Amino acid sequence: SPHPLCCPQSMSSGETSFLIGEQTLFQRLEQSKDSVFFRDGVRQIDFVLSYVDDIKKDSDIKAERRKEFELNLRKTGLELEIEDKQDSEDGRTYFVKIHAPWEVLVTYAEVLGIKMPIKESDIPRPECTSLSYMLGPVKLPATVKYPHPEYFTAQFSRHRQELFLIEDEASFFPSSARNRIVYYILSRCPFGVEDGKKKFGIERLLTSNTYLSAYPLHDGQYWKPSESPNHVNERYILRQNWARFSYFYKEQPLDLIRNYYGEKIGIYFVFLGFYTEMLFIAAVVGLACFVYGLFSMEGNPTSTEICDPNIGGKIIMCPLCDEVCGYWRLNSTCSASKFSHLFDNESTVFFAIFMGIWVTLFLEFWKQRQARLEYEWDLVDFEEEQQQLQLRPEFEAMCKHRKLNTMTNEMEPYMPLCHRIPWYFVSGATVTLWMALVVSSMVSVIVYRLSVFATFASFMESETSLQHVKSFFTPQLATSLTGSCLNFIVIMILNFFYEKISAWITKMGKLLVGYPGKYTYMFSKWRSEECDPGGCLIELTTQLTIIMIGRQIFSNIHEAIYPLVFNWWRRRRARTNSEKLYSRWEQDHDLQIYGQLGLFYEYLETVIQFGFVTLFVASFPLAPLLALINNIVEIRVDAWKLTTQYRRPVAAKAHSIGVWQDILYGMAVLSVATNAFIVAFTSDIIPRLVYYYAYSKNSSEPLKGYVNNSLSVFLIADFPNHTVPSEKRDFTTCRLYRDYRNPPDHENKYVHNMQFWHVLAAKMTFIIVMEHIVFLVKFLLAWMIPDVPKDVAERIKREKLMTVKILHDFELNKLKDNLRLNPDELNKQVMIE
Repeated sequence: SPHPLCCPQSMSSGETSFLIGEQTLFQRLEQSKDSVFFRDGVRQIDFVLSYVDDIKKDSDIKAERRKEFELNLRKTGLELEIEDKQDSEDGRTYFVKIHAPWEVLVTYAEVLGIKMPIKESDIPRPECTSLSYMLGPVKLPATVKYPHPEYFTAQFSRHRQELFLIEDEASFFPSSARNRIVYYILSRCPFGVEDGKKKFGIERLLTSNTYLSAYPLHDGQYWKPSESPNHVNERYILRQNWARFSYFYKEQPLDLIRNYYGEKIGIYFVFLGFYTEMLFIAAVVGLACFVYGLFSMEGNPTSTEICDPNIGGKIIMCPLCDEVCGYWRLNSTCSASKFSHLFDNESTVFFAIFMGIWVTLFLEFWKQRQARLEYEWDLVDFEEEQQQLQLRPEFEAMCKHRKLNTMTNEMEPYMPLCHRIPWYFVSGATVTLWMALVVSSMVSVIVYRLSVFATFASFMESETSLQHVKSFFTPQLATSLTGSCLNFIVIMILNFFYEKISAWITKMGKLLVGYPGKYTYMFSKWRSEECDPGGCLIELTTQLTIIMIGRQIFSNIHEAIYPLVFNWWRRRRARTNSEKLYSRWEQDHDLQIYGQLGLFYEYLETVIQFGFVTLFVASFPLAPLLALINNIVEIRVDAWKLTTQYRRPVAAKAHSIGVWQDILYGMAVLSVATNAFIVAFTSDIIPRLVYYYAYSKNSSEPLKGYVNNSLSVFLIADFPNHTVPSEKRDFTTCRLYRDYRNPPDHENKYVHNMQFWHVLAAKMTFIIVMEHIVFLVKFLLAWMIPDVPKDVAERIKREKLMTVKILHDFELNKLKDNLRLNPDELNKQVMIE
């Protein structure tokens, strides 16, 4: 027989109505799978709370707290709709859907000083230049880049609603502003009195597990647009135009990010994008320096002499460790010396100076970009607006004292100094403890290097199968590689366990090696290792390469894989009743929480990378290129996880990157000194220049003989008995590596000679000159480049004038309507007043 719904006329009217009702209900539930509205399909869901029945002894207390909290929320004007646990897919979770009606929105928009449009702006957007047309492939469509027109705005006032461009009350406030308003109410709503103290705030309820979670909803699914023509799924637009890896070369839809996630998250992506653009310049110059080293490697006079069998092949070097290590010939380090030249050449000085100037340009242009952003995102007067910014509810609860705010003439919570001092001591002790842990880890790595160096040396000396690789895989290189990997592992472990401590390990200064017969020992046991035969710079380069590449690969894999696996497992556990509706709020509930510290870790990762790029860039010119590649991937990984794997964060305002900007400025100043010291003390450039101008006796080839000149002579008979190798020999002296000491026949043998002091003086002179040159250029650039671009300053003035005029005209017209006076008489009265 045919289906009853196909032939309703064959049934009674009551049965027909029942089936039609069931069909309507079924269709409504199907449509609500991605719905962001209440059951009526009209009221928008602005926030969601979730909880489960607790069978523990404090379940009654939690239930009472929820009852009181939700009652007080209704008293503030919010509307609530509760989804029973029987309708949830896991069969155990309640969902409280919250809607802020118009009266609540307008009231708290005024309290929070939210700016809303009053008139469409007549100031045209910046015109496209010829360069912009060349960059056409990286541009986004105008509808995505600028989703809304530009407006003149003013702080919202419920008594001036006619002033604002309110076409539709349901869509006037964007979803980011709505969830910000609701969260403001949630964070200050009381839920009872306990132990004689008033308790309030959703954060306290989350901490006590009274509620499981509190979050605003995403607009819809990220893989398909909204089915409703009246509702725009901005999440889908962001996924298509921002969170796709195939769009790695495209610009970011910054206005859309700001509209959806708020200014605080938006400005992070502006900063990351701007930093990546500036890295492109540094990466090109660094790559050019590397290519120069690559092409000049074979013609390098130093490595040519080391590789020459008649020069390096006849120079006998002293043992690298006590007793078990033998004598070795200098030309065994031929490959290492060539490799060292890739990063230790004439371009090193140029690149160090260039990066000192680059970091200044980056910070100065960022200030301009930030000023332009403040204008475009209505944050120019943000500081002034926030003078009456409500304090954090947690702080309000802690403070028992009140103090008069002279700016607002209101009493505000205040914590006296005597109450803050104990917390300062606790904070200082905690930081000191973790710093001691970091230092102990650094010492452990050094001890490892010193203890393993002798083992590598003796093993490679005795193992005949390794003889053919000794020319490029030296004991120093083996120790450096394993030590760098250990350094990287230690950093990852510390970050994993103590991620709240923004500490990271930098290179520790080399201990003085000494010389045969008077070597420096750690703990009277392990002899200090010498620099790699290719020079000290190659060791720092090796460490930076491994740590930087390792950190970036680990970070991106962790950020991409962890939330994906976590969410898959959570959904798998939750979906126990698959026949039930998997609603929009349940889908978001099963996503990861971005958290209040989500941006902190993103900034921390970027600032640490900035440290690698600037503080030690003289030893590794490819660092900007690696950072550039990482950031291109990082932007899309961050966008992808925010759009698809995380709950929507509560929107928050911010007009800058905050304290991170001060940290970047501090790094910029410090980088000049660190790079000057790296070039002076770990590079071989200064000793070569001293030999070139002061000690070379060959006018046609000034650097000829430099290698032999830089190696001091040691008499084998002066070795202590416990350090001398046991092998047979037909020579009486060996050479130290890169040292300037008097020969054995000198009256002050093995004491630093005059050339050592000349080289040291040249190094100190270089440091002073380089620092003064770079700082002079930095100050000149900072003075020449204005913090606010001229066109932005003019636009700000123009907008302020127009806003004042619009407000004046509005009040004037309002006064006319109220008083119903002759316009000429009214104008005269206004002018007189």
